[in-house]
Amino acid sequence: MNSQDMSMLSLVLNASWVVQFVMLLLLGVSVASWAAIFRKLFGLKRVGRLNDEFEREFWSGASLNDLYNRAAEHAQHAGPMERIFASGMREFLKLRERRIQDAGTLLDGARRAMRASLQREMDMIESSLSFLGSVASVSPYVGLFGTVWGIMHAFTGFAGMEQVTLATVAPGIAEALVATAIGLFAAIPAVVAYNRFARDIDRVATRQETFIEEFSNILQRNLATHPAAQAGH
Repeated sequence: MNSQDMSMLSLVLNASWVVQFVMLLLLGVSVASWAAIFRKLFGLKRVGRLNDEFEREFWSGASLNDLYNRAAEHAQHAGPMERIFASGMREFLKLRERRIQDAGTLLDGARRAMRASLQREMDMIESSLSFLGSVASVSPYVGLFGTVWGIMHAFTGFAGMEQVTLATVAPGIAEALVATAIGLFAAIPAVVAYNRFARDIDRVATRQETFIEEFSNILQRNLATHPAAQAGH
């Protein structure tokens, strides 16, 4: 076979329909994986930027009531940390409106609301991560299946030959190995991205849990200092 016959395109076109289907499936998964990677990359950058902006505003000394009013006004465009703050503050104010004066009850209610909001935010932040994990773990095996099938198909074709040489064996084996190569092409970026995003998401979760504790401490100090007043820094 000449070099043109051994080109990547020729190997794909000459492969069996099962191997071609595996290749097409893996290419589709690879495209979807890269789309998820870029979407998650930009999404995490946005989360970090919004959390930074809210933390600067929160620690600038602004009133908690003012921060809550602003968070309520643009809730759709707020970051995760701001929504967590708004959930805790909303529950705190509701309990105060019910004339509940017990500090423990007020703090527990606000903390539970923030924990529930944290879980919702983390569920949204972690979206697509399981898909990348599945791609990383399954793609090599799908490619290996295509390779095994291709080799079986190639050896079946050699059965009727009286003399088998490297020139006759190489194309069939090469066609089958392309499936494994495409499987690795889909899996390797997914593995790298999954590990990177999992580490970044853990940092986001830790940062938001720390904020919940800090905000709870602020509420506790306000209740101890001004038990009958509205919350404020």
